[in-house]
Amino acid sequence: MGKLIQRYCLLFYIFPVVMLAQNRLRDHGVEIGVLQPGQFNAITDVPGVQVGHTTIIQGSDIKTGVTSILPHSGNIFQEKVPAAIYVGNGFGKLAGYTQVKELGNLETPIILTNTLSVPTAINALISYTLNQPENENVRSVNAVVGETNDGYLNDIRGRHITEEHVLEAINNAETGPVKEGSVGAGTGTICFGFKGGIGTSSRVLPKKSGGYTVGVLVQSNFGGVMQVAGVEVGKKLGHYSDTFKYSPDGSCMMVVLTDAPLDSRNLERLAKRAMLGLSRTGGIASNGSGDYVIAVSTAEACRIPYESDNPIQNIPSLRNEAMTSLFLATIEATEEAILNSLFAGETTVGRDGHKIEALPKEKVMEMLREAGKMD
Repeated sequence: MGKLIQRYCLLFYIFPVVMLAQNRLRDHGVEIGVLQPGQFNAITDVPGVQVGHTTIIQGSDIKTGVTSILPHSGNIFQEKVPAAIYVGNGFGKLAGYTQVKELGNLETPIILTNTLSVPTAINALISYTLNQPENENVRSVNAVVGETNDGYLNDIRGRHITEEHVLEAINNAETGPVKEGSVGAGTGTICFGFKGGIGTSSRVLPKKSGGYTVGVLVQSNFGGVMQVAGVEVGKKLGHYSDTFKYSPDGSCMMVVLTDAPLDSRNLERLAKRAMLGLSRTGGIASNGSGDYVIAVSTAEACRIPYESDNPIQNIPSLRNEAMTSLFLATIEATEEAILNSLFAGETTVGRDGHKIEALPKEKVMEMLREAGKMD
């Protein structure tokens, strides 16, 4: 009965988040960069990509969750995808890094959660993979799980994430618009001293550059001196780390997916550019920050079968000279995804009465008007 009541409480708190309208940077007439976003301006603009959340809000002390990103809807272990991981600053607990680095591929969904729930998420991903049809003889699974620390707003020591929550996020995954802000793995996160969370954005290259789509999803939980479209918002608000108004430490998980055919080497080059997008928002990759970028090519022609009778892999990959437009797309989409996480954030009271305010959007809009940054 206790579990049943807990489940109903969970659904009660999820419902309002689902019903709220998105409040994004472009809703205010502010455009980042020169490339155009896709239909949803989300990572799900990359064909076949799905995102799911489980949001856990119980009382005032438990505010956490799980976010899943699926590169394609098939059996990812049987149809692996080229992948790379870039470490901007390594104060973090990203699981699965070394095998991706060594073999250049991804074989599970990507899970984002809080720091102390990484082991639970690993177990859930292993269970998910072993239970899939065709995986009956699998005896090794490289689960990829990223995290940020939500312990200021959430009772992180209570380790309230269960394997069921992780599997729920995977099963909830869908295409289309992506919920942002205080949802899933972003429920208890803080960015630039304001309420952060999940944010996403995309860019579509012109046809002459291949017409490929780049989508980015972030879990923002870091500090620095905030900028919006080049305007020094943090400085103007008197709200930045050197004034000790908040700690600059934290983390940012960045997931970059594209349908461009890329090998792991060029995916790592792509991943590095996401850090440039983070820096354009004013992020500084502080000593206590775990800034990681997971980059994946979802191109069907690039999928890597788990087993094959052919010892030679013939996988297409763009030439180096074709990467520049993808670099720009990644930088722009990462910058906008981080800002979307802030614009969607809501004032939150969490553990021990700790309160984090939402970004003061009206003040920010006034600054952008004065700087001529709004349409």
